[in-house]
Amino acid sequence: MSFGSNAVGQWTGACGSFACRVAIAALLCCSVCAYAGNQKEEAMADSVRLALSKAINDSRPPTLQFSDINDRIKYLYWRGEMSERLKAKLPDAQVRHEFLHTVWYEAKRAGLDPQMVLGLIQVESAFHKYALSSVGARGYMQVMPFWTRVIGDGDPKKLFEMQTNLRYGCSVLRMYIDQEAGDLYLALGRYNGSRGQPEYPNAVRAAWKKWDYKE
Repeated sequence: MSFGSNAVGQWTGACGSFACRVAIAALLCCSVCAYAGNQKEEAMADSVRLALSKAINDSRPPTLQFSDINDRIKYLYWRGEMSERLKAKLPDAQVRHEFLHTVWYEAKRAGLDPQMVLGLIQVESAFHKYALSSVGARGYMQVMPFWTRVIGDGDPKKLFEMQTNLRYGCSVLRMYIDQEAGDLYLALGRYNGSRGQPEYPNAVRAAWKKWDYKE
């Protein structure tokens, strides 16, 4: 199945409802999301649940903080470079800038490398906002709906919102990294529901290299 932007535009133009957009994205992503997320619902300590819930439900807007003007300039150069690379996936410049702004914010907030998060998104959803996997994982970072019940407000539809999806994805991955004592290989496996198997961590690592950025 091809996934040309013209075909998507024609289909979505003929069917503009939210439910239809999601259904179309789900169909199209079957050929793209080979490693779509399947996080497993596990028992967790109350302290972990509360900390994760607090991180998820922070209502503050994603306002970037810089230590000085040089840090801000570095970010702007980074955003410009990443925006160029994303043109084919996200043709609208404003959408790209908002997306990259949020990726940077949520990745840094969770103590993650933004390039790694971009690599994970490439593997999980190929940058399709309404991606829906065969097991129900949703959005850019293919977050499983049970997380909204466990640590959110119980509304899985919000996982198709950009910031909500990126916040859940980054926060959950951070939790897995902490639980695996900093072992990213095992943490990525847990994020995908395939802990200990090499295919998914290797795919993310390969995609991460493609988004490598040198100042």
